[in-house]
Amino acid sequence: MARVKPATMPDAAITPHTTARRVRSLWFWLAGAFLIIIIDQITKLYFETQLVYGERWVVAPFFDFTLLYNTGAAFSFLADGQGWQRWLFTAIALGATGLILHMLRRHPGQTLFCTSLMCILGGALGNVIDRIAHGHVIDFLLFYWNTWHFPAFNVADIAITVGAGLLILDELLRMKRERQAGKA
Repeated sequence: MARVKPATMPDAAITPHTTARRVRSLWFWLAGAFLIIIIDQITKLYFETQLVYGERWVVAPFFDFTLLYNTGAAFSFLADGQGWQRWLFTAIALGATGLILHMLRRHPGQTLFCTSLMCILGGALGNVIDRIAHGHVIDFLLFYWNTWHFPAFNVADIAITVGAGLLILDELLRMKRERQAGKA
């Protein structure tokens, strides 16, 4: 006869098997973040060696490759600071890294949630590398229409944006599941 576990026992009891599975999952998510960092850094290196600052390669009537530096955050927020923002944004990204690592360890089986965290982690660390090495973030993707320009960005920024979108989607789906479970 199968033994029924008491209601107070957690669903995911910690056993050597679940611990090993969590460690493998964590390494999978870290490998994905590392891949994002590698792609980000290779593309930044390529454009920094192929273009001079401010130069643009026209790709389409609405898109250019360019080389720009951002000492601020998204949309050049605080870019006109005196250099202190470099360390502020680095500290914020490193704090977020610690939180993301904690969340990846705690929720390794939540694929959409962990994918979002992996993207944010890879993007944040890709930009931290730039801030520490150069004092600015290297941007090279520029979308525009006529005289309107979207701020230039890079692969790390794409990863952070995709990760944020997936995080919102994960939360919306979680809320929907809870609402449906409440009706049952």
